[in-house]
Amino acid sequence: MKSLVLALCLSAFSSASLSVFAAEAEQQTTAISQPQLNELFHMRLAIQKSIGDFYMFNSQEQDQHYATRARDNLAQAIDYLNKMPVQNEPNAQTLIIKMQRDLNTYSEQLNELITAITELGYSDLQPIADLAAVNGSILKAGQDLQQLIMQEHQYSPPELTLLAREQSILILEIAADYAARSASIGASFFAVGEKKPLDQLSEEFASNLQTLQNNPHNTDSTGQSLRAIQVKWRYIESSLKNYNEDSVPFVIDKYARSIAQSLEQLATQYALLNI
Repeated sequence: MKSLVLALCLSAFSSASLSVFAAEAEQQTTAISQPQLNELFHMRLAIQKSIGDFYMFNSQEQDQHYATRARDNLAQAIDYLNKMPVQNEPNAQTLIIKMQRDLNTYSEQLNELITAITELGYSDLQPIADLAAVNGSILKAGQDLQQLIMQEHQYSPPELTLLAREQSILILEIAADYAARSASIGASFFAVGEKKPLDQLSEEFASNLQTLQNNPHNTDSTGQSLRAIQVKWRYIESSLKNYNEDSVPFVIDKYARSIAQSLEQLATQYALLNI
């Protein structure tokens, strides 16, 4: 009888120890992965802002305010990537090196284009297409690296946190697309990869926003944030659907940036709630 009791006690102790070990391992994985994914998200966000700023510069009569923003956001993207820790996975290392090279190329092309447009008032389409291609390459590599980090560490940010973050990048992509069309360089913009049409991007954003709103885990605070985002989205949604009829890039850019900022804040709320 004593042997049976001892065996049961040892079994219980072993199970408890394994549970504690698993919990500690999970916490360690989160502590490693979370900062990396945060830096990577902000890098993607900044480089997406930069290309949108350039299109606004080109569509708003070479307003230097947008040229400055394009350069500043590029500098932020480089800074965020440089903060990424050294990756153990060879494919991840390759992607970081690729992004570093692409960012250098993007920087050179961006500065050359801003100078040329400022001096001449216009640019050929091909250099703009080249800039967009490098920007798209950086964004794609960033997405691939995000997947690699999550796979390597067997960790993914909570569902709503991740969706809110991706929505913030998507709304900036929509604004950049709209500004490119307004600058009459849509053909150059869509020459890069397999871009979705603007109306499809808008439908995707609206659908994802509805998914966030319908989630039962929302609190009063996150619900309030979502309603505020919805109001701003409704204000520009019709203009995005009818982009061939009206051209209001300043309005779209202003509201899209406000929505992106609100989604970043919402993602922080979700992260604190671990949802």
